[in-house]
Amino acid sequence: MMRSLYSGVSGLQNHQTRMDVIGNNISNVNTTGFKRNRVNFQDMIYQQLGAAARPTEDVGGVNPKEVGLGMTIASIDTIHTQGALQSTGNQTDLAIKETGFFVLREGGQEYYTRAGAFSLDENGTLVNPSNGFSVQGWMSRIIDGVEILDTSRDTENLVIPMGSKDPARATSLVNFACNLDNRTPLIPEGASQADIISGTWGTEINIYDAFGGEHVLRVEFSRVPGTNNSWTAAVNVDPQAVDATNASVGLGEAAPAVGEGNTFTVNFSNLGNLAGVVDAAGNASPDTGAVTMRVAYDVADATPGADGELVRQEFTLNLGAVGGLVNTITQYTSSSTTKPFEQDGYTMGYLENFKIDQRGVITGVYSNGSRRPLGQIALATFANQGALEKAGDNNFVVSNNSGIANIGTSGTAGRGTIISGTLEMSNVDLSDQFVDMIVTQRGFQANSRTIQTADQMLQEILTLKR
Repeated sequence: MMRSLYSGVSGLQNHQTRMDVIGNNISNVNTTGFKRNRVNFQDMIYQQLGAAARPTEDVGGVNPKEVGLGMTIASIDTIHTQGALQSTGNQTDLAIKETGFFVLREGGQEYYTRAGAFSLDENGTLVNPSNGFSVQGWMSRIIDGVEILDTSRDTENLVIPMGSKDPARATSLVNFACNLDNRTPLIPEGASQADIISGTWGTEINIYDAFGGEHVLRVEFSRVPGTNNSWTAAVNVDPQAVDATNASVGLGEAAPAVGEGNTFTVNFSNLGNLAGVVDAAGNASPDTGAVTMRVAYDVADATPGADGELVRQEFTLNLGAVGGLVNTITQYTSSSTTKPFEQDGYTMGYLENFKIDQRGVITGVYSNGSRRPLGQIALATFANQGALEKAGDNNFVVSNNSGIANIGTSGTAGRGTIISGTLEMSNVDLSDQFVDMIVTQRGFQANSRTIQTADQMLQEILTLKR
């Protein structure tokens, strides 16, 4: 009789725990990144009234006689299913699609979370604003003049220095991908300068020196008199400037000195493909591969060097590849399009904005139009994410059964992708929780009836003597 009382008590207590879990789930129905819990029950130990017996020649076997002593909680599981994604438009709000956790740090302690409602503090550090924990990742580094994101290093705080300067970059490469119209009238030998000018096509593009100063690069193409497939190209920097910039051009790696000439000859095949160039000194480009010229000029408005001479800048003029069709200068029967399509210099700028892509790369957008990678957000996965311990503030910590954090970049080794401007909502389903609440309530009521009935039976035993 007493066994039924204690079985009922175990049922009451554990259904209360289940109700506590349901209440916590419902209270967090709108909590960003929350993962619901589930309670599993199991029966408890049994008291054996009779043991099992093997069958004999005379009688069959006998099953054991056992009375259960109630129930207990088998587990309280965290269900890591994907929550719905809600667009916020805030670029520092981040959500993870599929598997993974953001990595946060407080001092020497690491936390892991699915709640990506982040923001910048006064130092530009990307943090969780509710507790100040720093989001972890990798900051870019400049190695040999190249911006590199080395994700093999240990993670660090991510800093986005809004308003910081982007140093000016001198133009080092100008690419031409133009066409010179084959229908341009041929110029006979001995033609006047006016006739030559009438068949000239020119183009301009802005380039930059190392100080961020803007200059105009002008390249003019005119047919070589008496030829069908050769054009003379004249290169000038700031042609309208009062003080000449002494532009010069030549083949080879070394920058051409002042006075080496600013013209070169572009030769085409009979099919209109680039065949090569010859500089003013008579040097010819290779018969195959890329065709590039070195251009140098003086920066007239810059502070003179230690020897009193003007600062001289240089860059590469890329005409494409011999015989090439893409990003190469050509001579086809089509309107001349002599505009260069790309140069890599810019003036000084300030960090005005930033973007975060699906790989978690933070790209800075500067006022000078340049874009540079600032850092990359780290994601962590675990062999058994269900064993992570909840630490409050939407955070998890490593437990003895979760395995160590496998930290890397999004989209690799089974990690999900990062969606910027979006938050992951709670994965609590209210309809499921309400049904579970009804079942829990009925279980609690049934166990209370067990206790009441056992108590009435004990009362009957006590009244037998009367």
